[in-house]
Amino acid sequence: MAETIQDIKMKLQAAKEDELPALFSAYEQDMRSGVRKEIERARKRLLAYEEELERTEKLKQYERQYAMYAHICGIDEVGRGPLAGPVVAGAVILPKENDILYINDSKKLSEKKREELYEVIMEKAVAVGIGYSTPERIDEINILQATYEAMREAVSQLSVQPDLLLNDAVTIPLLSMKQVPIIKGDAKSISIGAASIIAKVTRDRLMVEYDSLYPAYGFASNKGYGAQAHIDALKKYGPCPIHRKSFITHFVDEVEESY
Repeated sequence: MAETIQDIKMKLQAAKEDELPALFSAYEQDMRSGVRKEIERARKRLLAYEEELERTEKLKQYERQYAMYAHICGIDEVGRGPLAGPVVAGAVILPKENDILYINDSKKLSEKKREELYEVIMEKAVAVGIGYSTPERIDEINILQATYEAMREAVSQLSVQPDLLLNDAVTIPLLSMKQVPIIKGDAKSISIGAASIIAKVTRDRLMVEYDSLYPAYGFASNKGYGAQAHIDALKKYGPCPIHRKSFITHFVDEVEESY
């Protein structure tokens, strides 16, 4: 009995990308329009997969260039611009034979894809470190120095000591290992991209928690950035404990907390 179109559709959908060429060959003589449609859909999936493999290989250019270093660590931060919440840094050492696809600058990924990749990175990375700098610390020493502190903390939290740091654009003071600053590094280095995802997901989850404590400001949706609804609430209710007082002087006359 011949396979139904639905049977073939399910088989193509369930197949891994490297299994698809054999299925294309198996069904190349089947002229049913429904089968041709499903094969064409699968061919597009395979093409997209191959393009992603190529893109990911390009993201490994710096990791290949510095392959003589045993433990290459990518570092990135999230949260320099918001009016509220901490700045968070991620530090990630990926395995030499890393096979994770779809890593990119976290801002270019959907929330769902970031969450998926966060779990994969946490599972497959050699080591992951996360560092924080509080709103109080940001006000005390300025956002740049607070960002450096968070990055140093992220490095210190790694279970494996890195011997090379790939950084998104900056050189971090007071660290002894070699550093390579890369402009727009989160879109050029797979290690920095992984760090940006870890930092972004960590900070976003934290801001959702803060939303339950301070619901007036919409932190779950705006993550502390200066969305109009956030600014309106800030003017109406005043700041809460996680607002950066040095960032909100344009919006409130008094920086006394309302909570």
